Amino acid sequence: MKTTFLNCFIVLAILLSACKQGNSDIKTDSIANDDTVAIATEDILTSDVLTKDQQATLKPIDVLNRLKQGNVDFTKDNLTIRNTTERVRKASLGQYPKAVILSCLDSRVPVEDVFHSGIGNLFVARVAGNIINDDILGSMEYACKVSGAKLVLVLGHEYCGAVKSAIDGVRLGNITTLLQKINPAVISAKASFHGDALSSNPAFVEAVCDQNVKLAIQEILSKSPILKEMQSKGEIMIVGGVYDMNSGKVEMFE
Repeated sequence: MKTTFLNCFIVLAILLSACKQGNSDIKTDSIANDDTVAIATEDILTSDVLTKDQQATLKPIDVLNRLKQGNVDFTKDNLTIRNTTERVRKASLGQYPKAVILSCLDSRVPVEDVFHSGIGNLFVARVAGNIINDDILGSMEYACKVSGAKLVLVLGHEYCGAVKSAIDGVRLGNITTLLQKINPAVISAKASFHGDALSSNPAFVEAVCDQNVKLAIQEILSKSPILKEMQSKGEIMIVGGVYDMNSGKVEMFE
């Protein structure tokens, strides 16, 4: 009888220990997930995409200021929770973006996120080194002249691999032709740069990146009479900017 009682006691102790361990695991998991925020349905905004009438009333400077504010929100994590499904549905009925942005191919520069912008608000063109070619110009003309975008932004970024490759004179397949479009920026930056004009020097890479953006704007104006005329009439603005990889901030060239 004593032996049976002892065995039952041991089994009970094992079960209690297992339950305690299970509760401990649950608590640990709960702590590990403390950074997960529960979002109530009423907190999700049904934010509207721009309509044709809303786009028409925007001034280029208004669009620029909205992009600046969106970037501030991005850098401060002051982000709006949007009902993406609803935006997708509404955007399918038509698109009237406020700006067209030419960005580098770099995966570390999520353009819509950088400007805290949702579906249907921006045209985004991407190509390594944010270079200008006929296809990009045609896309910009379509965005502005046909679809009513009010701003053209050429967006470069720090630590650009294409810029570094252009500085190093890399030759590889079709990349060679692409990098030749960045060479004028390398030459121009060297003329006024004091220091080592090398891809290993972040300051020089930044100088070339800045110059590459500025030369891209000049090329847009010289090769697209449509965009040049629209800017001269105040219908659009053409500006440049550089994305800071460390802070997420975009420095605008106006």
